[in-house]
Amino acid sequence: MPDAGAGHEFDERLGRAFDRRLVGRLLDAARPHRSLIAGSLVLFPLIAAVELAQPYLLKIAIDDHILKSDWLGLTWIAGLYIGVLVLLYGLRWLEAYLMNLTGQRVIHDLRAVLFGHLLRLEAAFFDRNPVGRLMTRVLGDVEAVSEAFTSGLFAVVADVITLAGVVTVMLWLDWHLALVTFSLVPVLFVAAGYFRIRARDAYRRVRQRLAHLNGLLQESLQGMAVIQLFARERHEAERFRAANGAYHRAVFASTSYDFFLYASVEALGSIALALLLWYGGGQIVAGGVSFGVLVAFIQYTNRFFLPIRDLGAKYTVMQSAMASSERIFGLLDRPPAIVSAGHATPRPVGSSLPAVELQGVWFAYDGEEWVLRDCSLSVARGERVALVGPTGEGKSTLARLLNRAYDVRRGRVVVDGVDVREWDLSSLRRHVGIIFQDTVLFTGTVEENLTLGADGAVSPVDLARAVETARAAAFIAALPHGLAQTLGERGANISHGQRQLLAIARALVYNPAVLVLDEATSSVDAESEALIREAMAALVADRTSLTIAHRLSTVQHADRILVLHRGRVHEEGTHAALLRRGGLYARLTELQAGPSAA
Repeated sequence: MPDAGAGHEFDERLGRAFDRRLVGRLLDAARPHRSLIAGSLVLFPLIAAVELAQPYLLKIAIDDHILKSDWLGLTWIAGLYIGVLVLLYGLRWLEAYLMNLTGQRVIHDLRAVLFGHLLRLEAAFFDRNPVGRLMTRVLGDVEAVSEAFTSGLFAVVADVITLAGVVTVMLWLDWHLALVTFSLVPVLFVAAGYFRIRARDAYRRVRQRLAHLNGLLQESLQGMAVIQLFARERHEAERFRAANGAYHRAVFASTSYDFFLYASVEALGSIALALLLWYGGGQIVAGGVSFGVLVAFIQYTNRFFLPIRDLGAKYTVMQSAMASSERIFGLLDRPPAIVSAGHATPRPVGSSLPAVELQGVWFAYDGEEWVLRDCSLSVARGERVALVGPTGEGKSTLARLLNRAYDVRRGRVVVDGVDVREWDLSSLRRHVGIIFQDTVLFTGTVEENLTLGADGAVSPVDLARAVETARAAAFIAALPHGLAQTLGERGANISHGQRQLLAIARALVYNPAVLVLDEATSSVDAESEALIREAMAALVADRTSLTIAHRLSTVQHADRILVLHRGRVHEEGTHAALLRRGGLYARLTELQAGPSAA
């Protein structure tokens, strides 16, 4: 798993413009739409044939009809020429439609596969990968892959077929004139190679400047409240202006190389045309070539340089598509570190086993920086246990180990007598519910946030009971549309306390056997805290619960209090017993009480 720095460097990597392995994987991704691809491939030679027929019709019109004053025959040739034009435009429209349809269907499938894969990845993956980078994978990189089908790979195939057809017809008509046209090809390849290398470097700078600009924009938007609070608008505007200017200059430089390549091909094409007129005119005078053949060669020469010019323009498109494909498939190839056992949930025999048990657990988020060190504890069924201790002692980490958001490094986490690694993940996470300090609500109605898509499995009676028990009925009834009220992003249109009440109601809807409350009463006003405490009391009744708290006044009535220190259980007992012991819990209580308690 690369670290953040490595990931950033990987984002800026370009790769080759054509990678056989990646192209093979892209074609595999497009396999369900092979009928569309087959249709496009059939059209390419047809379009090339129709396009190559036009100059030959001009040759026939001039040599066989105009020079012989055959106006009737010329009329038929003119009508045929118009028919070929109409057919060409129709085929090109169909080709563009099929290629775009293929590209859109492929990226539709890729986005769905990518998002489904992200849903299966463990929490540690998201700790190490910024959200913006992952959004770029699912949106920006996939869109670049679409370009491989619409303006890259397929278009290159079409250009190569056209170019091969032009070369064949020119050699067939008159190989002397063909060699005159081809005499500038070596110069063309040297110029294309020169500009390609410099365009590659310029494009890399564009990606670097764009990455910096995106990062600055994301940082500024996320910290807008702080920027405005400290009146930093002018400073941030200057930073953005500088980054935007650097990006503008990089884009202009890359565009300049594209323009120079385009202009070089055009210039060489014009020189080739001049050489053709000079040599072909002499051949006409000498009687070696007909006037119609020379006119046809002029048309074919234009068609010869056009695909070459387009191939240069498509190089950048393919390079970007290959780099995006490498990042997409790199993400898809990254397997989930935490997977379901894949069988039914094991059920214990008897009821004497603990509901939750940690047996010599060691855990670290990074390397050997242990958060939990040989931590062991046991919680009986129906017991209300509180976890307290200084910040950073692993209380929230312990909660995340219970539902396998993370896996232990050593030891075992046991729920209902079964190692959590042997549980079916979905069953485990319904069995162990967690209410976090920062409640996550989704854009949608209140009811949708309470049921989380399980609407059919939750009866209106059960939903009403959960809302009432969570003390959320009053504020939901006060909303303009009640349960049908639409919540803004992350529930921005309701208070923090109301979001916590909805989280409690959501836990009641799912009715977990083991419940973890992680600082559920923090950052709320006194009135909301009172409601939340009432709701929590109803929530933990007749249920195994672990309450994580920094405010020790909220856990005094727990059946047992566990004090975590240096990654293990340092003390345990009731509130009164721990105070009498005069240990760490007593000191924490004294510190929170303040000088007035002394």
